Amino acid sequence: MTTMTISNLPGDLVNEILTRVPLKSMRAVRLTCKKWNDLSKSQSFTKMHIGKTLAATKKDESQMIVMMGYSLYLTSIVISGDPSTEHKGQLICLNGQVKVSKFYHCEGLLLCLLKDDSRFVVWNPYLGQPRWIEPRYSHRPKGWDRFSYALGYVNNESFRRYKLFRFIDYYYNAPEKQFFWYEIYDFDSDLWTSLDVTPHWRIAFSNGGVSLKGNTYWFAAERNLDLEEVIADRLICFDFTSERFGPLLPLPFSGGHDDYMTLSCVREEKLAVLLQHNESNPYELDLWITTKLETEEVSWSKFLRVATEFDNWVPFIGGSFFIDEEKKVAIGFDDGNCHTINIIGEAGYLRALDLVGDFGDQRCNTDLCSYVPSLLQIKQPEVGERKQQSDLEKLRYDKNISRLIVLLEGKQ
Repeated sequence: MTTMTISNLPGDLVNEILTRVPLKSMRAVRLTCKKWNDLSKSQSFTKMHIGKTLAATKKDESQMIVMMGYSLYLTSIVISGDPSTEHKGQLICLNGQVKVSKFYHCEGLLLCLLKDDSRFVVWNPYLGQPRWIEPRYSHRPKGWDRFSYALGYVNNESFRRYKLFRFIDYYYNAPEKQFFWYEIYDFDSDLWTSLDVTPHWRIAFSNGGVSLKGNTYWFAAERNLDLEEVIADRLICFDFTSERFGPLLPLPFSGGHDDYMTLSCVREEKLAVLLQHNESNPYELDLWITTKLETEEVSWSKFLRVATEFDNWVPFIGGSFFIDEEKKVAIGFDDGNCHTINIIGEAGYLRALDLVGDFGDQRCNTDLCSYVPSLLQIKQPEVGERKQQSDLEKLRYDKNISRLIVLLEGKQ
């Protein structure tokens, strides 16, 4: 009689067993044997496993990552009935001393900019797996970070090739004092590459990009030498496969100078845009979602309008937000209270929820995003084989950053 062991269990049975394992135990599964490790990394298994995990969560419950102060926390929120939030705990990246000044979300991965460290970390918060990345030059010339950032990937059938993109577009008394620099980091090669880009657009620095299906989208405008401020009235996409920007795309409205706009994504499938009229009309808030979205084409559909009486302003949502398409609500931080989440919906539905739990550092440096766990393993660089930039590339970079510093000193 043949003894049945882990290594010779039928494939279908192994697959069924592992899809029932809680997410928090997947690390132990991978360490059991090479066969299970390989299976757990496949895209088909990932989709099935996370699908079963989500099906087991409470009805109408969503998870979100919240930044409070300089730390990240996992929080659940229930929308229907009597809305509530539940504090799940702090997300630890290496150790509790790491302070996150800003983060960007890309399908379960986080790109974190650090308060007291010139490096970046790309991190899978479920697996606790970080990838540290060294910039070629400090990203804080003259004391503060002037780069915009994005995390994306080239999507092949069998794997995803991740890249980190960042750029500076400094614009002051143009054309005499303008400076732009675009560069990309490839996780596979462990190298930074400068991109040959001459922009006919300007991206709004204050608005972070939103990653969707491997690419990243920003608010932008035509490059106008007469204006220092970006009056964003378009959308632009950076394609991580071609490493190029697409054309300026239309937004579903004509925004004014005092309007506030912000982007989000819907279930990693659609893009959403929120428009608040600020002081010009503080009684309305509009939301649209995409019905078609490509690098060079976009179409929109009105998702939600919130309108109140003239003696009742719509609560201002500051920074990022996310929406529940089924419940037809938007969720984001109250701009005037960094411990309160606003839920805004149809027929004048307004609900404020206080975040309850131990959030440690209570300074009002807030952000949030919806979160679905990912089993993606972040590729690590080969030990002892870090590749060097060419002397010509390094010289070009140093020369251009030195020029930027001269421009900054001239302004000050």
